[in-house]
This record gives sequence, C-alpha cells and structure tokens, in this order.
Amino acid sequence: MEKEFLEPTELEDIDSLNEIREENIVILTKNLFKNYEIGDFIVKAVCDVNLKIKERDFIVFKGPSGAGKTTLLNLIGGLDSPNEGTIFSNGVKISDLQEESLSIFRLINTGFVFQNYNLISTLTAEENLMFPMNLAGMTLKEQREKALSLLKKVGLGDRREHLPFQLSAGEQQRVAIARALANDPPIILADEPTANLDKNTSMFIRDLFNDMKKDGKTILIATHDDFLIKLANRIITFEDGKITSEE
Repeated sequence: MEKEFLEPTELEDIDSLNEIREENIVILTKNLFKNYEIGDFIVKAVCDVNLKIKERDFIVFKGPSGAGKTTLLNLIGGLDSPNEGTIFSNGVKISDLQEESLSIFRLINTGFVFQNYNLISTLTAEENLMFPMNLAGMTLKEQREKALSLLKKVGLGDRREHLPFQLSAGEQQRVAIARALANDPPIILADEPTANLDKNTSMFIRDLFNDMKKDGKTILIATHDDFLIKLANRIITFEDGKITSEE
C-alpha cells in the first residue's frame, strides 16, 4: 500500500517525515509518555519511548505484567492518546488526529488482535468479519465472499453462522484474527494472542502469524510465547514503562 503523507505544519514534523521516507519507517514514536491517575496515585505506563518500526518488521514486546506493553500497543494503534510525544503511522501523525479521523485511519491501516477477542456478542462469526468491511465501503457480496474466504483460512468455514458464545476460546481467537485481516491492513497489532489457549490451537495461531509475516505485514506483538518470539526479527524488552533492552 502506497503511503499518503499529510502536509507537515511544524519543523519537527518535517524532520520526522523526512526520516520516515529516507528509512522506510512505518511507525515512529518520539518521546512518548502515557500516565494514568488512580486515586491519588499516578501510574507511569509509558515513559519516554522512542521507536522506529520499519516495513515488514516482526516485533515482539517482552516484559512482566504491568510493564506497559498493552498501553504501548494501544497508543501505536490509536486506541489511546499519549500525554506527551508524537506517533506517526504510515506517514500520518496520528497523535494529532481527532477521533473521527482516527477511526477511519484505524479501519484501513491497522488490524487488532486482542487477548480477550473483543468479538461482538450479537453477531455471528461471519458478521463480525463483515462489520469492518461494511464500514470500509465494501458491497454486501464482497463482504460475504471475503468473510467466508478468511474464515476458511483460519479453519472455521463451517462455523460462520455461530455466535461467539457457541465457539471455543481458540475458535473465537481465530475469528478475531480473521477480523483483523478483513480490510487487509498493512499493520497488525496483537496482545498475547496465544494466552490461555490449548497447545494445538496455539500452534495453529502461531502458523497464522507466520503466514502474515510471509505476506509482508508489519507485526507488533506483546507475548511470552517462545514460538512467536522466534519469528521476530526484533525483540524489545519493557519494564516499568521503559525500553530496557533490544535484540
């Protein structure tokens, strides 16, 4: 997908966009901070994070629970806003976008795979996939054809009319992965996609991420899964909201 760059308005943005073009960067974060207030306490979830993610990178974020991995994925995906710092994704400064523009951007550019699946409970597996396609303007015929194709890809072609509660945890996660691919986004963000799944389902999902890697997706995963870690070309360790090491 060819990147469309917004016109920069500040000198810092011009420098960042030049850097993005010259180094083929898909995601760029600069001096990123995210704090949460809990009563009288301030939790520093992300502290001064600077990242350069290139096209086709397969990135694994490692670290203990509460280290800030999920918060960072939510910031990069535009599901949350930073307190300070900037985020560029596919040449767009998403940290400056209003919610309506951000929603449109997410719809086309980023696929999300959540640990708790986040399927719409009142929609069938097929309808869960068709929902983002409909928002993207596909015809009903295109939606149905692509939804069935993706469900077959994840081994669930015969479960397309089932509601989420009629599916096992592993099947729900496979539907969630298919939904993330619905609009063929260049970027995939995943938060512990194999957590709490049985061995066979985990292996199937690992294979799906390997296929995404071969298809040229830029993939960022928070995981402790050794197999997924082996797929990565970069492993970034997080602790207390900060990057502590990279390999």
